[in-house]
Amino acid sequence: MTFHPPLRLLVVEDHQALLDVTVETLTAAGHDVVGIDSAEAIDELPRDFVADIAVLDLNLPGENGLSLAQRLRRVQPGIGIIMVTALRAVEQKVAGYEHGADLYLIKPTAPEELRAAVLALAHRVRHIAAAHPADFTLDTAAQRLHTPLGPLALRSAETTLLRALALAPDHTLEIFQALEQLDKSVDEQGKAQLEVLVSRLRSKLVAHGAPAAPIRALRGKGYRLCMGMHIR
Repeated sequence: MTFHPPLRLLVVEDHQALLDVTVETLTAAGHDVVGIDSAEAIDELPRDFVADIAVLDLNLPGENGLSLAQRLRRVQPGIGIIMVTALRAVEQKVAGYEHGADLYLIKPTAPEELRAAVLALAHRVRHIAAAHPADFTLDTAAQRLHTPLGPLALRSAETTLLRALALAPDHTLEIFQALEQLDKSVDEQGKAQLEVLVSRLRSKLVAHGAPAAPIRALRGKGYRLCMGMHIR
């Protein structure tokens, strides 16, 4: 079965050989696949890549797969999540489902089983995305925020910052993280440019129905997104 447009798949696996095999297997099935080796590497994904389905290992360096699944589910309620892990105890499987998994597969997983699992989720993912639009949905490819008051055109830097905040743990970025996302220098000039960007973006959001303080400055630390937002 082929989907048009192709399914966008994110594979997160810290074992390089297994990551390569999984990406090759799913790419050969006709999907658009991106593979990364840690949760933190999500910040390095192309801005316009938003996964339909995520295939997650649980024992990742840094942020683990359970935490990552929760974070992805929060900003993409309709995303399909397949956990692939060697952890096979019942309580570990229950924890996986409680943290957002749709399917929980045990390693080693046959390529045929993984391909079938992806296809089993595909119809639900596409149906939910079409049937349940959120009040605020960021379309990264079009650089547009869909709001209750209509579409809001965004500049490239505004799109980048909103996406990074929405995906960040606790919706929070430290100042240096925000500047790195924007490819700005981590110095006083960069901080001043970031403040102007945030101020301008706040005004746009409020004018389109967002709460009074959609992005809050954390004194001396960074910025937090304080409104619900989905990504597509």
